[in-house]
Amino acid sequence: MSKRILTVVTNVGHYDDPSHKTGLWLSELTHAWHVFEEAGFEQVLVSPSGGPVPLEPRSLKFPNYDKTAKAWRADPARMALLENTLSPDEVDSEDFDAIFFTGGHAVMYDFPDSAGLQRISREIFERGGIVSSVCHGYCGLLNTRLSTGEYLVAGRNVTGFAWQEEVLARVDKLVPYNAEEQMKQRGARYKKAKLPFVSYAVVDGNLVTGQNPGSAKETATKVAALL
Repeated sequence: MSKRILTVVTNVGHYDDPSHKTGLWLSELTHAWHVFEEAGFEQVLVSPSGGPVPLEPRSLKFPNYDKTAKAWRADPARMALLENTLSPDEVDSEDFDAIFFTGGHAVMYDFPDSAGLQRISREIFERGGIVSSVCHGYCGLLNTRLSTGEYLVAGRNVTGFAWQEEVLARVDKLVPYNAEEQMKQRGARYKKAKLPFVSYAVVDGNLVTGQNPGSAKETATKVAALL
C-alpha cells in the first residue's frame, strides 16, 4: 500500500488589515507535492475550515512563481483540489502516515488554534507517524499538545520562518505575532540557517521542519526518506 500524506493549507485570505492580501504560498505546496508524487505517495488536502484556499499574491510573482507553481495553476484538476479541501472533522488520522503543514502568512491566523488539526497531529505523532511543516506552517504546531499535556515541540529541534526573514520581507509590522519567539516560548530548540532565505530543514525523530519557501523541496525529501 502506498504511503499517504495529509497536506494542510489555509482558508485565510488577508492580514488583520483586509487591504493586505495573503493566503497559501503556492510553491510550498507544489514543491512538496512533486516530491511526494515522485515517491508514489497518495496526497490529500485539508484546511482548518474545509473548502476553498486563497493564494498568496506574492507567491504568484517572480522569482517565487516557478514552473511547478505555474503548472499547478494551469491545471484545472489541481486548482479544483484547492476549492474542495477536507475539514479536520472529515479526516481519520489512522489513514495517514504523515502530516505536512504548508505556509504563507495566512496560516498564522487559522493554523494555531485548530483543535481538529491539533488532534490529527497528536495522533499521527504519538503512533510514530511523521509531523512536518515548512515556513509559517510551523504555526500549526505552536499549540499542539501531546497526551501528556506537554507541547509537541517542547525540547525538540524546530525551524520555520525566522523573524529576520519577516523583517527582510517587510511584513514584520503586518504579522499578528513573532512565530520564532512563540516557538521558543513553548520550549522548542529553534534553529535557522546562517543566511536568510536559503534552504534549511531540520529532522528531530519523527518531526521534520523547513525554514522558508525555498526549503519545501528539502523538507519533503527528508519526510519521504523517513517514510
